[in-house]
Amino acid sequence: MADRPAPAGSPVIAVDAMGGDHAPREIVRGAVRAVREHGLRLVLVGRLPELASLLREEDAIGLVPVVHAEDALAMHEGALTSWRRPRSSVAVACKLIRQGDAAALVSAGSTGGVVATSTVRLRTQPGVLRAALAVALPTLPRPTILLDAGANADAKPEMLVQFAHLGAAYAQTAHGIAAPRVGILTIGAEPGKGNRLARKAAELLSATASGPPAIDFRGNIEGHDLLAGEVDVVVTDGFTGNVALKSVEGAVRFAFDAVGEALTAGPLAKAGALLQRRPLRELRARFDSDTYGGAVLLGLNGTVVIAHGASRAHAVEQACLLAHELAGGRIVDEVRRRVTATNRSSTWLHRLSQSEE
Repeated sequence: MADRPAPAGSPVIAVDAMGGDHAPREIVRGAVRAVREHGLRLVLVGRLPELASLLREEDAIGLVPVVHAEDALAMHEGALTSWRRPRSSVAVACKLIRQGDAAALVSAGSTGGVVATSTVRLRTQPGVLRAALAVALPTLPRPTILLDAGANADAKPEMLVQFAHLGAAYAQTAHGIAAPRVGILTIGAEPGKGNRLARKAAELLSATASGPPAIDFRGNIEGHDLLAGEVDVVVTDGFTGNVALKSVEGAVRFAFDAVGEALTAGPLAKAGALLQRRPLRELRARFDSDTYGGAVLLGLNGTVVIAHGASRAHAVEQACLLAHELAGGRIVDEVRRRVTATNRSSTWLHRLSQSEE
């Protein structure tokens, strides 16, 4: 099959080829697939000799450009270590974005390292208090965006208001939702439930729901509603969001393991499973994190997609597609527009937030 050409004006995606448990081989394979099957414009960032050898194995020399980076962030490295390394593949990819040679970064490296490095080197957009990690939850008929999923363990009410706008921009750009419904994750659906942060953030969102830009704020949601699809965007602090995300992932993994054991318990069960093979495959694909490309770090001067550390070629391909979609949809511009509009009322928002402290 002939390689699919990239459309004119397509955004360039810088792929950190050295990040991840299976880097660089699986990263290169995923990048080559993204170019050949989807016509994306990618550049691999990493150690040139290694990447050239792998591209030769894929018969892809000349198909994907390579930018040399002599250093790489180890998977165990945290934020404090990683941001000091200017020659790492993540840092070099961020430099490409700053120079205008790329529009987005894809990495399967250490989440803490990628967040720290990209935040320091790309900087938050003017007016953005903190960048936030957004993940797509496998709800129907379209995914629900959860943020913050771990970038900010401690947050202020004004940050959650901004997270709502960041998540709304994501939902509009990636999923075409014209008016995303927003909810706050807390311990009760009734108004006034939750800790001080959740109550104040709900008050601020209610006060600013009419915009501009408008937010369709639906109030509180509880943990058991995360996969119910009742809202399109769920906002919370990074500590709560990360715990909720890992809990959902663990519960889904347990459920699939239990179903797998039940379907192989005897001849009749195995026969039934054979008849339901296609629906079961579709269900597993729906709940597979690889399907959604990864987490997106929103609020920076560039698009950053962080794939799972154990990503193989398919997951890398999906992460590149997500980065392409967001960058092509001008997610950075949409965030900037929303933040600029909301910051016109930032003074009284801050006063309102501080009034009960």
